[in-house]
Amino acid sequence: MRTLKYAILGLINRETMTGYDLMKVFNMELVNFWYARHSQIYPELKKLTDEGLITYEILPEDEKLRKKIYSITEKGRQEFHNWVLQQDLLEPTPKDIFRLKAYFIESLSHDEILAHFHYQLTQRQEKLHKLKHNMTVLLDTKDISKIQSPEYGDYIVLKSAIKREKSYIEWLCECIEEVSTNTRIY
Repeated sequence: MRTLKYAILGLINRETMTGYDLMKVFNMELVNFWYARHSQIYPELKKLTDEGLITYEILPEDEKLRKKIYSITEKGRQEFHNWVLQQDLLEPTPKDIFRLKAYFIESLSHDEILAHFHYQLTQRQEKLHKLKHNMTVLLDTKDISKIQSPEYGDYIVLKSAIKREKSYIEWLCECIEEVSTNTRIY
């Protein structure tokens, strides 16, 4: 299944967008649970156009530059809606390089273990801080009272990302304490 196809259809279903606009949304809003590279988005836009799921209008910007504004077709809207309605099986656990390295913890010295966990903790705390900031901005600038709105969707996904990071931080803190005291907490 081309999940990127449906992510793009969903975004264009919300509003017309250029390829650049799509990249910004992937890099700023969807990055906490889904990502796509520039090299994936533009070929997918071509496929969606060829399939009749989206269309575009070319707008001139200046003498040399033109931009394509993509919009969803009725066929695309229906296909997107059918996809959203599908019940999904649980996905495999996402890859996590740090946890894979932690699995082989016996290869590190005590100090290396602590340094590794503290570094990861700092990274996760910074990420949590950014997510909380994004939540504050969202709550201050958007009306999330309507459940069937893009703003509410942004809110619940951001809420999930915050909970995920809090849980990861809690796990890291427990590991650091266990390594520091040589005592299991579980």
